[in-house]
Amino acid sequence: MAERFSLADDPIALPRGAWAKTERRTLRFGDRPVLSLTQGRHRPYLYPLYTPAGFAVTSECPADHPHHNSFWIASDHLHCWMPAAEGRLEEYTYNFYVDETFQGRAPGRILQTMASGEDVGAGRFRIVQTIEWRGPSEWAAPDGRLAARETRTLDVARDETAFVIDVRSQLSAADWDLSLGPTRHAYFNVRVAEGMAVTSGGLVRDDRGHEGGAAISGSGARWIDYSGPVGGGNQAGIAVLPDPRDHDDPFWFVSDWGVVTVGPFRKDRRDIRQGESMALRYRVLVHDGDARAADVAGRFKSYLDTLPAG
Repeated sequence: MAERFSLADDPIALPRGAWAKTERRTLRFGDRPVLSLTQGRHRPYLYPLYTPAGFAVTSECPADHPHHNSFWIASDHLHCWMPAAEGRLEEYTYNFYVDETFQGRAPGRILQTMASGEDVGAGRFRIVQTIEWRGPSEWAAPDGRLAARETRTLDVARDETAFVIDVRSQLSAADWDLSLGPTRHAYFNVRVAEGMAVTSGGLVRDDRGHEGGAAISGSGARWIDYSGPVGGGNQAGIAVLPDPRDHDDPFWFVSDWGVVTVGPFRKDRRDIRQGESMALRYRVLVHDGDARAADVAGRFKSYLDTLPAG
């Protein structure tokens, strides 16, 4: 019988009468783990995240930046436009990126309220998460104001050398119009395992052949790959491919110490009105070997070929 994907809660041994504050659900291919849906204190994220050979490629909460949660979505500038007296609008600004007050903006929480998984055929498994972006507890809003709603879809497939994860984040305005950005701390993020960082002997490069965080950060790259040693003489990596339909000129922040952030909000803010939504899409390759062994360049070309024309 062919191996299949399955999604199930992780068993946790607790004393009688105790229960877990949150949950972790693991996607497996056959008996091997692929990734886990994890709800942290401030956001949902994927951790651990494995290659087909079983190597973990991300870091969950590194000491230097504990809000870097492996494979996550966030923004440090979210502005809600609240009706006030005499027809005026007041701007309420929240930080959904750093877990503490950041540059004067209080930290919000991104909370998964529901998650489901199903086999969608052709060797693919789909996970759909329903998520709320809530502001901090404050006067007249002890549970935090509902700033936005998100539907996050993860389509996962496996081939010989990589797990392919297609991410679609659809963010909708809740009770008020909202704006995102301008900021470089948004939108899609990865923090690689410590041993894979350039500072530990890894390599980060882009489609232009540029190497190192300083050379890649900014505009111009269409994809990046971060690969490095994972033990026993093995190499593994993770490649991020923003969908060009949503990112005609993606802005990157890439560091030699292991973080990758990409999004379209560096120069201009994005407004989302009530009843409207914004969708951003990314393909991620979690692969064994380095970028050449995984043929990231060829995979990006194949990815473009699958996108609708126009």
